[in-house]
Amino acid sequence: MSLALIEALMDRAWPALDREVAGGWVMRAAGGVTQRANSVWPKEEAGDNESAVRDATQWYRSRRLPLIFQVFDDERSAALNTVLDAQRFTRQSETLIMVHPGGTLPAALPGDPAIDVEISEEPSDEWLRLWWSVDGRGGDAELDIARKILTSCPSVYALVRDDDGAPAAVGRLAVVQGNGGVYCMATGAGHRRRGFGRQVLDALLAAGSHRGVSDFWLLVMASNTAARALYEGAGFAERGRYLYRQAKPQRALSGC
Repeated sequence: MSLALIEALMDRAWPALDREVAGGWVMRAAGGVTQRANSVWPKEEAGDNESAVRDATQWYRSRRLPLIFQVFDDERSAALNTVLDAQRFTRQSETLIMVHPGGTLPAALPGDPAIDVEISEEPSDEWLRLWWSVDGRGGDAELDIARKILTSCPSVYALVRDDDGAPAAVGRLAVVQGNGGVYCMATGAGHRRRGFGRQVLDALLAAGSHRGVSDFWLLVMASNTAARALYEGAGFAERGRYLYRQAKPQRALSGC
């Protein structure tokens, strides 16, 4: 998969509830829930980056959100990064894009005794609560927005339980144009380093293969060495990187 294709698949796998295309840039907003759904995707190079940044600032300001860019690590970003550097945009959350070609996948399918993982096409309340307890920011209102984002794309949801029946780990496979994106991999704090995450990952890959998925991608923080080791062990390899660049907050003038 080319990086351009992966970018488009990512946008559809995690769709913002409010979006607008302006001059090749895609403005995305979802009430501040996740950076991905509340950032500019500079899909195409802008003719005048400084003017485009001003317009983007107004778009997000009208929604009471900070201006954040999802900037991919390639030559297309050079001119934009120059403008963002001059305006002192921060650099945050460096993320690896990893890919896995279809074909060499777990033999067992969900439902097989070898994989004791629950598979569904909608996220249950248990699934959502476990994922949100690991990755979420906010309360029930933000979780409701997150649910809308997740269910805006055809997906498969996996959940594995511990010996006592409590949810231990979850994950999601977004299915877009015959490709599968692994998202929302989360293991409860008391269940880590016990193989639950690998069970979920294997089940998602098998479920995708069963549904005709040809290739897989996933996103992982560059700093998350444990998750990277898990994905590399399952056959994923780095394909590219991106990070988020956010405008520094403006200090309000004192009324004193």
